[in-house]
Amino acid sequence: MKIEDNTFVFIVDVKANKHENKQSVKKLYDSDVAKVNTLIRPDGEKAYKIDPEVAAFLQKLRSRVQIGVVGGSDYSKIAEQLGEGDEVIEKFDYVFAENGTVQYKHGRLLSKQTIQNHLGEELLQDLINFCLRYMALLRLPKKRARLEILRSKEKIREKFVEALKTEFAGKGLRFSRGGMISFDIFPEGWDKRYCLDSLDQDSFDTIHFFGNETSPGGNDFEIYTDPRTVGHSVVSPQDTVQRCREIFFPETAHEA
Repeated sequence: MKIEDNTFVFIVDVKANKHENKQSVKKLYDSDVAKVNTLIRPDGEKAYKIDPEVAAFLQKLRSRVQIGVVGGSDYSKIAEQLGEGDEVIEKFDYVFAENGTVQYKHGRLLSKQTIQNHLGEELLQDLINFCLRYMALLRLPKKRARLEILRSKEKIREKFVEALKTEFAGKGLRFSRGGMISFDIFPEGWDKRYCLDSLDQDSFDTIHFFGNETSPGGNDFEIYTDPRTVGHSVVSPQDTVQRCREIFFPETAHEA
């Protein structure tokens, strides 16, 4: 795609002050608790952390566009993966945790919704109890094996999701793949598109979304295909950086 294509005409509100000369574009990245494909990587056996070089590039990117992160994880997990303490809300213009039901803008908490209040205690307990029973009855080659090792061969996640879809059909719940080994459960309409309603109020000219679970059934699919976004499917942090260089720094993309 070319920088002069209408899709990428994103200098729409250039201020006279050079320090405010920031294009009115929103870039969203996907982050998840056990995901290494978009922004974060394994840090030995201890944790999944953003690569320092990727983190540095994102700060360079902020000189041209506003950036944000949206993930299915809670705020504490996103903060752990993308910085130390509360650095994440200083390094990203927007932070959308739990698919955007918890929203931060320019370091300040904007709003917070809870699944407990939305679903009600009875349905929530039914859901939790079903999951506990299902997991207790799983027959595995080794009950103590790491789920990462079993996930592809045994298709645990896929079977679990199908069982949930059958059990809770018509109850207003959605289930999708999330991260490397997890899956997401959320009310209808609470997928990652939830955060776009907040961005609509800020009148961004273009919203770019980068994620890896972009096929049907993945937890990036809905926002990736939403007409309000320009979706980019990526496979690694390095791929994310390279795609950004090509789009936002075309003059230096060949140097990567």
